[in-house]
Amino acid sequence: LDLSVILKNEKYSGTEQQKLNGKNIALIFEKSSTRTRCAFEVAAYDQGAHVTYLGPTGSQIGHKESIRDTARVLGRMYDGIEYRGFGQKIVEELGKYAGVPVWNGLTDEFHPTQVLADFLTMMEHSDKPLQEISFCYLGDARNNMGNSLLVGAAKMGMDFRAAAPEDCQQHKELVSQCLEIAQKSGAKITITKNIEEAVKGVDFLYTDVWVSMGESDATWEERIKLLIPYQVNAKVVEKQIPDKFFRRQGDFKRITKGQMEKLLDRLME
Repeated sequence: LDLSVILKNEKYSGTEQQKLNGKNIALIFEKSSTRTRCAFEVAAYDQGAHVTYLGPTGSQIGHKESIRDTARVLGRMYDGIEYRGFGQKIVEELGKYAGVPVWNGLTDEFHPTQVLADFLTMMEHSDKPLQEISFCYLGDARNNMGNSLLVGAAKMGMDFRAAAPEDCQQHKELVSQCLEIAQKSGAKITITKNIEEAVKGVDFLYTDVWVSMGESDATWEERIKLLIPYQVNAKVVEKQIPDKFFRRQGDFKRITKGQMEKLLDRLME
């Protein structure tokens, strides 16, 4: 995160030094993407690296070729590999056999690069050190963002709260692991279905899609009925602290129009 601050400042001041000249990076996208792909490509180009984009139909990974063999071959050609796709085991196997750095651009279970970007945004919009920042995730906390925010907050010593129906809370095993991490980092972790308890006094609100990529359209009606109480709206914001920041990935369906318009500039961060 400290390096991210430096690179971002250098980019906007026109003083960024290219430290990846001559490097080649493979971008494997088994799931389509707009922001993640653009972010990786722009960052690589800014630092002087070349990228090869392998889209959902652009490789034989996991089909005619095993993950292990693909990792070994790409590791001989590239200096780093980014993977965005399905199972967490795939990116872990790439990391085990590639012999070069492998970055998780999103799996069904986790989305760590997004969390790093979100923590940087929190740092930029708060005068507190990261360890003193509190934030609340509202909605389906079982998804990759809910999981990654929990893990990231535990490691960074933050005050993390998740407000979600019991059926949409993080798996108990992951929560238990993060509570162990929190004992060492000083993090505070609260998982509850009580919205008022979760949002009271936090510095940031965070929400995400209610139906994740790859889930059936038939899930919409049931999921909306379950999660509509956890929508970010004026009532929820009033329970928090006036004029604080909240973010969401991509579209803004889980935020009411009124709240979106009020904070549009900060939402786009």
